[in-house]
Amino acid sequence: MQKSFLNKSKFKQKSPAGNRRTQLKINLCLFVEFAIFVFCYINNKTILLTFDIKVKRKFTTNLEKYKSIMEIKDYIKENEARFFEELFSLIRIPSISAQTDKKDEIKRCAARWKELLLEAGVDTAEILETKGNPVVFATKSIDPKLPTVMVYGHYDVMPAEPLELWETPPFEPAIRDGKLYARGADDDKGQSFLHAKAFEYLVRTNQLKCNVKFILEGEEEIGSPSLEDFCKKNKKMLACDTILVSDTSMLSADLPSITTGLRGLSYWEIEVTAANRDLHSGIFGGAVANPINELAKILAQLIDKDGKITVPGFYDDVEKVSKKERDLIAEIPFDKEEYKKDLGIKHLFGEKSYSTIERTGIRPTMDLCGIWGGYIGEGSKTVLPSKAYAKLSARLVPNQKSDKIAKLVEKHLKKITPKHIDIKVTYLHGAESYVCPIDSKAYKAAEKAYEKGFGKRPLPVRRGGSIGIIPTFQKVLGVTPILMGFGLESNAIHSPNEHFQIDLYRKGMETIVEFYNQYC
Repeated sequence: MQKSFLNKSKFKQKSPAGNRRTQLKINLCLFVEFAIFVFCYINNKTILLTFDIKVKRKFTTNLEKYKSIMEIKDYIKENEARFFEELFSLIRIPSISAQTDKKDEIKRCAARWKELLLEAGVDTAEILETKGNPVVFATKSIDPKLPTVMVYGHYDVMPAEPLELWETPPFEPAIRDGKLYARGADDDKGQSFLHAKAFEYLVRTNQLKCNVKFILEGEEEIGSPSLEDFCKKNKKMLACDTILVSDTSMLSADLPSITTGLRGLSYWEIEVTAANRDLHSGIFGGAVANPINELAKILAQLIDKDGKITVPGFYDDVEKVSKKERDLIAEIPFDKEEYKKDLGIKHLFGEKSYSTIERTGIRPTMDLCGIWGGYIGEGSKTVLPSKAYAKLSARLVPNQKSDKIAKLVEKHLKKITPKHIDIKVTYLHGAESYVCPIDSKAYKAAEKAYEKGFGKRPLPVRRGGSIGIIPTFQKVLGVTPILMGFGLESNAIHSPNEHFQIDLYRKGMETIVEFYNQYC
C-alpha cells in the first residue's frame, strides 16, 4: 500500500498533557486523506491537496499498481477450482433437447444457469417460458446511456451416443492431458461459461463500463424452433447494441480467428415403404422391392462423381464469391497432411475445383446423417424389411433460403423414387446463412481483444457450421452478432470424447474481458 503523504512528526504535541485541538486536526486530515485516496483510486486522478495546517503535497494514485493485484489472470488463478466446480455442475446435467424424456433435465439446467448468473453479479435473472424449452434471461444495468452488450449461448447439448466410444462417461467431466472431456465441455456450456466468469470479474473489480444482458436457450441443437417467436414478442426487452456469441471455433490454438460467416441448414427425415409388414426374404425376395436397396439407390443419385449436388435449381441462388476473397481464403494456413492425419483418413473428397477450406466455408453441401432399416441385432435374420429410413442435411451458403431448398429437395426425391415403393419426406428444421461485416465497432473491439488475449491478430474466416438464431437476431432485433469462438475443430463436438483445452478457457476469459475494455 502507498504510505500516507502526511508527515505526522510536524504535529508532535508540545506538552505532555497533549493538545486535543491539534489531535482532532490530525484525525480530520487523515480522514480527508483517506476519502480523497478512495476517490483518486476509482477515478485515477491527480490532485493537489492543501490543508490549513500548512501541509501541501502533490498526491497521485498509481492505479496500475493497484489494478495489478486484480488482473484477470490472477483472478482466474485464484478462482479456477471454483470455476470448474461450477462448470461441472452444468455439465453433469444431461440437457439433451433432441430427447423428449430429458425435459426435466432441461429445466434443471436452466435453473442452475439462473443461480450461476445471479452469483456472478447480474441484477435480475429469470426463467422465461417459450413454446418449447425455457429461456434464461438476465440483466445488469450500469447506466441507460451506456452501450448494452447481450451475450447469447445455449445450455442444451447433443445426444452422447454412441456411449461405448467415450473413454469416460459423457456427463461426468474428466480432466486429462490439459483438456476437459465431457458433453458440453465446448458446445456450448463451456464457451458460454467463459462469458459468465469474465462478467463476474468485471463486476467484482468494479470495471464493468456498460450494460449487459444474457440470453441462454435450450433448443439450439434442434434448430432453435421457439426462439424467433420469443424474440419477436420481446424485442424491447432484448434491445442491445451488439450480441456476443461463443459457439464457434478458431483455426488453431495459436492462430485465433473470428467467424465472419456461417452456412445455413435444411434437414429432412426420409421414410421409404414397400410391403405392409416385414417379409421372409426367401419366400418374398425377388417379388417385392427391398426398401433399403431402393433408398440407397435414391440417395446415391443426389451427388455426382465430382461432388456436385444434382437437385435441379439447388445452386441457383448460391453467392458468387469474388476472386479477391478466394485469394484471401487461399492465404489461410492449412496443412493438408496434418488435417488428414487428425481425421484418420487417406484422401480428401469434395466438390471439384474448390479447396478444402472453400468446400467447408463458402460452398453448399449435402450429407446423409443416418440410415437404418431391417434387422441389425446379433446374429442373422433373413428378413425383407417393410421400411427404411434416412436423415439428410444440406448446408447452405448466403442467398440460399432453407425453405426453398427444402421444397426443391422434396420434389426431386419424389421424382426419382420408383413407382414400386412409397416415399415420405418430412422437413424437420432449417436455418439461414450469416455474414458479418468486419468494419463495425464491435468487430474491431473483438479483433483487438483477440490480439491482446492471444498475441496475434485474428483472421476473419467463414465457417461451415450453422447457428440458426444468428441470422434471426439480425433480422428480428436488427443487431449483428459477433462470433467470438474459442473452440477448435479437433474438439470433437457432437461426437464421443468432446473436449476443451484448459488453456483456452483461460485465454477465452481474458479475451472477453478485453472486448469489454475495447468496446465500452
